[in-house]
Amino acid sequence: MKKTLLHDRLSALADPIRTRVLLVLERHELTVSELRTVLQLPQSTVSRHLKVLADAAWIGSREDGTSNRYRLDTKGLDAGTKRLWSAVRAEAEQLPAARRDAERVVGVLADRHTRSQAFFASSAAQWDKLRGELFGVRTELFALVGLLDERAQVGDLGCGTGQLAEVMAPFVSRVIAVDESAAMLKAARARLAALDNVELREGSLETLPIEDGALDLAVVSLVLHYVADPGAVLAEIRRTLRPTGGRLLLVDMLPHDHAEYRQTMGHVWLGFDPTQLRDWALQAGFRSIRHHALPAAPLAKGPTLFTAVLST
Repeated sequence: MKKTLLHDRLSALADPIRTRVLLVLERHELTVSELRTVLQLPQSTVSRHLKVLADAAWIGSREDGTSNRYRLDTKGLDAGTKRLWSAVRAEAEQLPAARRDAERVVGVLADRHTRSQAFFASSAAQWDKLRGELFGVRTELFALVGLLDERAQVGDLGCGTGQLAEVMAPFVSRVIAVDESAAMLKAARARLAALDNVELREGSLETLPIEDGALDLAVVSLVLHYVADPGAVLAEIRRTLRPTGGRLLLVDMLPHDHAEYRQTMGHVWLGFDPTQLRDWALQAGFRSIRHHALPAAPLAKGPTLFTAVLST
């Protein structure tokens, strides 16, 4: 009998390690190195199992600098295979090894975040200069045209030193500026001292200190590439926006090859593909997304930026 893709997929599930891999990759997009940490297995073993899963069309991958990130490709599964995975998942999740994997994933994601925060703590004083050298002075203003309303309550999320809050405050009703870095907030407080309609709050993008539906507009500028789980962050931001008519303005980098940014600046993501961003946005509950590349500033040394407007 001729072997089919279904047989390949069934064969791939026969090894308990591969079911553990799929459990992890269903929820998170990880590199080989990160999977090695989660599974506590040699890198060669992890790579071998990934190849089997990829050949059986269980997982997909994408290049991210010098690494590949892997994820369970649920969209590519037919209805029968989805039912098969659902049955296998229900059993596999009960395995002690699977529960330990889930615990170690938390540590892997936390390690990503720690690298970013270490960069912030040491670079707050030089942040404006560094960002200007990479992307050009006030490049983010291109993304703000037409979005400001004098009645709006705006969230500057991951506000850094308060550069965007300073620009927006004179034109809107209120700005809530949020950042997790105490050093960044100290710099922002000095910059924004004269503005009485800006409120600074300490908190992370994953758990924003903002009430449900409080914002008309949220701005996340050059921040998303620092977070471990962009999809979860988009869902949290969606919670803070008006249920209907709220907007999120994202400014970030298109995919690039500057892998050194991981070490020098703690970047977690080397830019974002528009298709991936759209998937995250829709899964987070946004109704639509408009995505456009921004023109490069003449003296900018960094990657091409994009702006995306996500609507509720």
